[in-house]
Amino acid sequence: MEHSLKGAVVVVTGGAAGIGKSTATKMVEAGARVAIGDIHAEMAAETAEQINLGAAGQESGGEALGLPLDVTDRDGFDLFLDQAEAKFGPIDCLVNNAGVMLLGPVDEEEPAATRAMIEVNLIGVINGTQAAMDRMKPRRRGRIINIASQAGKAGMAGGATYCATKFGVIGFSEAVRAELKGTGVSISWVLPGLVNTELATGLPDIPLMDLLSPDEIAEAVVGALAEGGSEIWVPARNQWLDAPARLLPRPLRERVMAMTGADKVLAEADPQSRKAYENRNLDGS
Repeated sequence: MEHSLKGAVVVVTGGAAGIGKSTATKMVEAGARVAIGDIHAEMAAETAEQINLGAAGQESGGEALGLPLDVTDRDGFDLFLDQAEAKFGPIDCLVNNAGVMLLGPVDEEEPAATRAMIEVNLIGVINGTQAAMDRMKPRRRGRIINIASQAGKAGMAGGATYCATKFGVIGFSEAVRAELKGTGVSISWVLPGLVNTELATGLPDIPLMDLLSPDEIAEAVVGALAEGGSEIWVPARNQWLDAPARLLPRPLRERVMAMTGADKVLAEADPQSRKAYENRNLDGS
């Protein structure tokens, strides 16, 4: 479904690659002006340039700007939003997309890995939400969209801390939704399944679990801005599969997870395939 977001100002964290890059691209294609924030500043600038070149021939126009952003730094987040607004005007939407997934048994997890996931996946979302609310509430308009995960609904072996952060994003978003009632500002949280990005490198193939494209998640994010909605599952059918499963007794629910192979999706990730990704996200380079 095509949406028109002509003139909307959108900021996307972790926008240099993966879901963030696809989201920024889809937003510009819909007519928005987009500021991309990423810890990898050069990649953010390159992505913005690519988007602008791609949008040059479109009647709706569209602009993208790449900026450095460390989502764990609240003051830095405010500076990022200042720069975005100086270029494009007041922001209409913040997409909290930046995230990192470092896998392995929790008792073998390095303290640096634990901190990285909590700080980026959860504190980064809190920082961004607070910073956006500070700007949006006085204007009585705006939408915050937090990228969570279906791993935030079902703890899975091999990704305990990652799952904890995504559970946290969902709970945080639900609480903020209640706080925002009557303010004119709204919030959505998107729950993707397995997505074909670098974050999912080395995960095993699970026959009953579709591998989604970043564009499919981006389309859901654009839809959330254009149409509203709170908890958005991608694919949508997974919500209706998950709900009845939660009514089952835990032993039976765990047996169903084992039968489908969903219980192994993080635990059986190939560490060699993931080594470069995980090392880079451990040292922040």
